[in-house]
Amino acid sequence: MERNRMAGKVCNGPVNRREFMRIGSLSLGGLTLSQLMSLRSEAGQPKQDTSVILLFLHGGPSQLETYDLKPDAPSSYRSVFQPISTNVPGMDICELFPKQAKIADKFSLVRSLHHDVGIHSDGGIIVLTGKRPSKLDPSSRSKSEHPDFGSITSKVRGLSKAGTPPYVSIPSKFYMVQPTYLGMQHGPFESSEPSSKNYRPPSLKLNAGMDGKHLLERRQLLEQFDRLRNDLDLSGDLEGNEKFRNIAFQMLTSPEAAKSFDIALEDDQLRERYGRNMWGQGCLLARRLAQAGCGVVSLYFNTPKTGQEFTNWDDHISNAGRPGHFAKYMSIRLSYMDQALTTLIEDIHERNLDKKIMVVAVGEFGRTPRLSSNNTGTGRNHWPEAYTALFSGGNLKMGQVVGATNSKAEYPTHSPYTPQDMLATIYQHLGIDYDKSIVDFQGRPIPILPHGRPIKELI
Repeated sequence: MERNRMAGKVCNGPVNRREFMRIGSLSLGGLTLSQLMSLRSEAGQPKQDTSVILLFLHGGPSQLETYDLKPDAPSSYRSVFQPISTNVPGMDICELFPKQAKIADKFSLVRSLHHDVGIHSDGGIIVLTGKRPSKLDPSSRSKSEHPDFGSITSKVRGLSKAGTPPYVSIPSKFYMVQPTYLGMQHGPFESSEPSSKNYRPPSLKLNAGMDGKHLLERRQLLEQFDRLRNDLDLSGDLEGNEKFRNIAFQMLTSPEAAKSFDIALEDDQLRERYGRNMWGQGCLLARRLAQAGCGVVSLYFNTPKTGQEFTNWDDHISNAGRPGHFAKYMSIRLSYMDQALTTLIEDIHERNLDKKIMVVAVGEFGRTPRLSSNNTGTGRNHWPEAYTALFSGGNLKMGQVVGATNSKAEYPTHSPYTPQDMLATIYQHLGIDYDKSIVDFQGRPIPILPHGRPIKELI
């Protein structure tokens, strides 16, 4: 009946500027309608059904305290932690990773990653974009000149069939990267803190208090927007068709999109198994989003909780103003990581999603092999020359160690790989041709990856 009344309406004339701005501000969380319209790319193409979950260990995790311990190194190098055996012969990891040790056949370690920039922001830019900044910023306040792999995925793949965003960051986006010449619509959708008592699925911001009439009004505004586009004979980002209008409306109203963010729908026992903290609930939310069709889900794996006993991975002397030996703070942090990461990998396998979803855990670099000490404490400084990445799922070969470093974890001695090789492995799983180029603001073709090939031992 409502639809018939609509059909009988007379034309109200051109849309005024205020109404036009109202249309442009329709949003789902952080995504405006103009962003949705731009995400129409590939709307008529078959969708790739693969996902990547990135655990970004911001600050640079020490290889010698996690996955590449050197118990025979001199005391000025070796960790206070001991290596333990895993269920994969020859693969030893930190004693504070007992849960991971039991499932090592479900992940692989690449111990030979390396690059040459020991600055947080610029190192992160290299790892996330595959492109070295043209000018380094020792203050670590730089922003990327090129989009990261999540924004590239958003550009190439667009919305999922279920209307979920192609790129989500938990709880917030990375400070050092930006979508640049792809446009802000290809930046990440930010979930907010999933372990917070006040967390609400972002989609519910739209649905709260909405009935069918209000949603229908939004549909009418979409149609008015298309009429305006036709009247102005615009192209580019304003170009659209009926199929994409349906996809945009689906993202604004989709129960599937709303449910993918709603971790309250998960069993309490599973939520406890992940851990009631940012890392645990973030990993659970990431699995839900990847399962629902998000191409890239990134977790800012900075600290699992707030408090005096928590620091991030920047384990130099007096990190975050905390005196003493950095291992004291790592011992707390590593246990949270062990629980969250192990549960994520197990959960993915239990749901038979290990071919669809790839998990990558990595930081912007490693830490100096030689320990630093003074009267305030002990720590390790920045070290990009050798560090480790963990891969799980993605239909890769699991249960192996790829590459090796020397006796002090200073540099690779076997099968050296770069962040570009890591990204090529990720892009291949996402079905993205990393040899192709994207045009920047000046009309110049910029390769998705300047160099790099998938890590052959994993393929």
